[in-house]
Amino acid sequence: MKIVVVDGATLNPGDLSWEAFESFGRYEVYPRTSSEDRVERCKGAEAVITNKVVFDSAVIEKLPELKYIGVTATGYNVIDIEAADRRGIVVTNVPTYGTESVAQMTFALLLELTRRTGYHSQTVHEGRWSESENFCYWDYPQVELASLTMGIVGCGRIGQAVARIANAFGMNVLGYDVGSVRETAGIHPADMDTLFSESDVVSLHCPLTPENKGFINTTRIALMKKTAFLINTSRGQLVNEQDLADALNAERIAGAGLDVLSVEPPPPDNPLLKAKNCIITPHIAWATRAARQRLMQVTVDNLKAYLSGRPQNVVGKSGKPER
Repeated sequence: MKIVVVDGATLNPGDLSWEAFESFGRYEVYPRTSSEDRVERCKGAEAVITNKVVFDSAVIEKLPELKYIGVTATGYNVIDIEAADRRGIVVTNVPTYGTESVAQMTFALLLELTRRTGYHSQTVHEGRWSESENFCYWDYPQVELASLTMGIVGCGRIGQAVARIANAFGMNVLGYDVGSVRETAGIHPADMDTLFSESDVVSLHCPLTPENKGFINTTRIALMKKTAFLINTSRGQLVNEQDLADALNAERIAGAGLDVLSVEPPPPDNPLLKAKNCIITPHIAWATRAARQRLMQVTVDNLKAYLSGRPQNVVGKSGKPER
């Protein structure tokens, strides 16, 4: 059996091991693969492991021996599921590996917005404190989280983990979900307009759908308090980036903390790169070693389950080819 990992550097930049794949057959690991190299590198492979490399219908049809695609992520939009189903190719994902890491990153962004720790540390190292006439200084308002309201859009596993941390900070939590959100410990259900108008922090934890693409726009932002913060560790395309940049530059809201953008890496003209009070990290909420180790293990387990005839974490129908 031939296994090809097409973009291994994302999951494993060198601190994890691929050795578990040895028991399944011959495997090849490429740090990254261009669109032009997809077919050539995957020729003859029964199994392919991918994170962000796209396998569309055109590529899938050129790989007649392909029977399994393992996505090393929760989202699987890089795979043409219908094309895979037509061929009877089993597609799996890893749905739960990053819950705690993403929740942690949500508060890393929020704490930076409310206390500006990194910024003030930089000014100290630049010598400003040594030259200060006072024993302390701050250039941004210092905001206490206790008693503030956090609105969570998307109350799945990650949203619930964020709520637990918010409760520990003494925050009130409002929750909105497309499914019903029942009153649970620490989360109070709210409609979307109420959540945006009453929250001091709005944090996005929902999947991207055709219905919610760009729903963070001028109209939605207008509901928010001028002192409110927006956090997005979910999907960049949930946000209309020009509308958010305009709101930040006009000080319509207090700030934004973003770990995701609509195009990654972003083009230099992305308006959020120069927007006021906008903290952006390079899609690293999921990237703790602990989370990546879980991701690697489930990826191995998924392939093992497929080979044993009992596939797990299957997305799409992955049925028999159409006749």
